[in-house]
Amino acid sequence: MARNELQALLTKGAELLGLKLSQEQAASCFIYLDELRKWNQKINLTAITDERDIIIKHYLDSFSYWTGFNPRPGTLLLDMGSGAGFPALPLKIAFPELHITLVESIQKKAAFLRHIIRTLNLSGTQVRVQRIGDLSASMDQGFDVVTARAFACMENALAEGSRFLRPEGVMVLSRGPEEKIDIKTLGGAGMMVISRAEMVLPLSDQRRALWVLGRKT
Repeated sequence: MARNELQALLTKGAELLGLKLSQEQAASCFIYLDELRKWNQKINLTAITDERDIIIKHYLDSFSYWTGFNPRPGTLLLDMGSGAGFPALPLKIAFPELHITLVESIQKKAAFLRHIIRTLNLSGTQVRVQRIGDLSASMDQGFDVVTARAFACMENALAEGSRFLRPEGVMVLSRGPEEKIDIKTLGGAGMMVISRAEMVLPLSDQRRALWVLGRKT
């Protein structure tokens, strides 16, 4: 697809998710896209290499997360197993007021994340080169939102991530619609399902289920 068609796909798809991207925000997405494809030739960041697929399966999927939480100024978001930066960096581009912590244990992927943060001047964004389980206890109950996209299965995401949520915080997960989670696993993590919404990503046939989970009250 021509770049102007890709830009239309990005902005229209975001609009259908309730986001109106500025020209600057859209431009940042494409700088990110170009750097992703360039770095992907040297390190394994994504198996998705077609530009149209990157926009739909990475950007629009990432943008869909915002429907699961209220991105107020100062919201603290922890992204587990960040990889190439989805969903956290597209959310940061769309909502600059978010404060983002990306956790990625692979040094080369973390270097890419830092490169994008510098290139796009994404203030209020940091990268932790650690495994989730190795994060300091000082971060427990420190975040309003926890996200995980390519991070193993839902059970592992809950087991690893629930400790970082503030009492009123939420975990937001975009998964295939076939993936389920049982009551025992939820209870073991001290969590409950707030909502589960099935959707088709805009301008595509890609089906998702967006889970929003919170601490048991």
